[in-house]
Amino acid sequence: MGELRDLSALVRAATPLLVIETQDEERVVALFRHVLMNVWRPMFRWAITEGLRRIDIDSEECANVAPDTTTTLRHIREAQARGVYILCDFHPYIGYAANQRMLREIINRRGSAAHTLVLVAPKVELPPELESDAVRFSLRLPDEQALLKMVREEAALYQKEHQGRRVEKEPEALSAMVRNLRGLSLTEARRVARQLIFKDGAIRSGDLPELAKLKFELLNQSGHLHFEYDTADFAQVAGLRRMKRWVDQRRAVFLSDNPPPGLDPPKGLLLLGVQGTGKSLAAKAVAGVFGVPLVRLDFGTLYNKYHGETEKNLREALSAAEQVAPCVLWMDEIEKGIASSDSDGGVSRRVLGYLLTWMAERKSQVFLVATANQVRELPPELLRKGRFDEIFFVDLPDEATRAEIFRIHLERRQIDWGAFSLLTLAEAADGFSGAEVEQAVVGALYAAHAAGRPLDEGLLLEEIRGTRPLSVIMAEQVNALREWAASRTVPAG
Repeated sequence: MGELRDLSALVRAATPLLVIETQDEERVVALFRHVLMNVWRPMFRWAITEGLRRIDIDSEECANVAPDTTTTLRHIREAQARGVYILCDFHPYIGYAANQRMLREIINRRGSAAHTLVLVAPKVELPPELESDAVRFSLRLPDEQALLKMVREEAALYQKEHQGRRVEKEPEALSAMVRNLRGLSLTEARRVARQLIFKDGAIRSGDLPELAKLKFELLNQSGHLHFEYDTADFAQVAGLRRMKRWVDQRRAVFLSDNPPPGLDPPKGLLLLGVQGTGKSLAAKAVAGVFGVPLVRLDFGTLYNKYHGETEKNLREALSAAEQVAPCVLWMDEIEKGIASSDSDGGVSRRVLGYLLTWMAERKSQVFLVATANQVRELPPELLRKGRFDEIFFVDLPDEATRAEIFRIHLERRQIDWGAFSLLTLAEAADGFSGAEVEQAVVGALYAAHAAGRPLDEGLLLEEIRGTRPLSVIMAEQVNALREWAASRTVPAG
C-alpha cells in the first residue's frame, strides 16, 4: 500500500517527469491503473512498435498517432486534458535536439497541460538538463507473502500442463525457496521458480544451490562479484578450533529473521595470517556452515581510470551482494584493494571510506569474510574494534594439525592413510603451511608415478626434506607477522 500511496501523491502533485527503472513494464501499468482509480487522469502508453495508445479505457483514441518520437511529443504537448503518459524505452531518443526541447517545454508547462510523463526501461540515463527535473521512483520488491503466492501459481501451472500431476513440495525447502527469492522482482523470481519447478516437478532442498546460482546471475550485472560454487565444510579444514566454535555459535542468529533480544546479527570477521595457511578455505567453510551462497569480490575489476567509476563499481558490487543475501561476501587479500597510495588520486581512500561506511551501516544478511597476508598494508581504520566482529590470526599449523592435513589430502586422493605414520610426517614437515603440506603430497605422487610404484612414506619424507617452506625462505617477514599478531589478534587454532 505504501507504494501506491507514494505514487498517487506524485500524480496528484502533477509531477512532470517520473523515471522508473525496471524490466517489468506490465507491473508499472498495473500500478498506474490502481493509482488512477483514485486520481483520475487519462492514461496512455507509448512504444516504438505501436505508437501512442490510450489504455485506461477500451478506445481507439490515439491509435493513429505515428510511433516516431517527435510526433508523439508534439501530440502530448498539444493535448488539452492533463494525462499520464507511460513511455517505454523512450530514453534513447531524448538526445535529439528537437525532442529534448519539446520535453523541456512539456515539463515546464510552456504551452502544455500539466501532464505526467513516465519513462520506463531497465536503465534510464538522462542528459543533465533533464536529470534535475526528474523524480526517480523505485518499485518495491515483493515480500515473502507475494513470493509464496507466485510459487504456488507456478506449481498450479505445472500441474495443469502435466495432466494433473502435483508438484512435490518439501515444506522446509518451500520456505527456503521463498526466503532465497527475496531481492528479485516478481518477474525475475517467477522465471527462477518456474525453471526449478518445471525441471523435475518438485521443490526439494537440493534445488537451493541452483536457485542461488540463478539468482546471482540475474543480480550480478556489473560482473565484479564471482559466485563460488564449491563451498567447503569445517571437516575439510584442519585446526582453527577457536574460529570454528565462534562461527558455530553465530550460525542460528545469522540465519534468523528475528534474532533473540540483545543479540546483534554477526557481520563478519577478518582472517590474518601467513600465506598458504588455509584462510581462503576457511572463508569457503564459513559459507558452507551457514548454508548460504558464497560470493567473492575481486578488487582488481573495480578500479577504473575515470573519476568516480571505481567507487561506483564498488557500490554496485555491494548492492548486488545485498540482493543475494543471505550470503557470505569474501574479500580475498583485501589489502591489495584498499592499501593507500599517493599515486592514485585518492581513489583508494574513497574506496576505503565507502567500504567502512557500508560495513557500519548495512542491515542486510551479508556476512563479510576478509583475508589478508600483509597486515602492515592494512589501514588502521579497518582494524579498529567494531569494523569486524573478530580478527583471527591463522598461524602455521602445529604438529597435530599438520598430521590432520596429511590425512585429509591423502584421503582426498583415495590413498590409505593408515599405512603412513602421520605424526612422523608431521614432525618432518615442521614449519610447513597447509598449502606446502598439500604440495608435498602432490610432489610425492608425481615421483611415485614416474618410478612406477605406489606412494609410500619414504617418498613423502624425501619430498618433505627437499622442500624449503616459506617460513624458512622468508623467515624474517613470517616471524615479524607472528610477533605482531601475538598480542593483537585472537588465535584461530
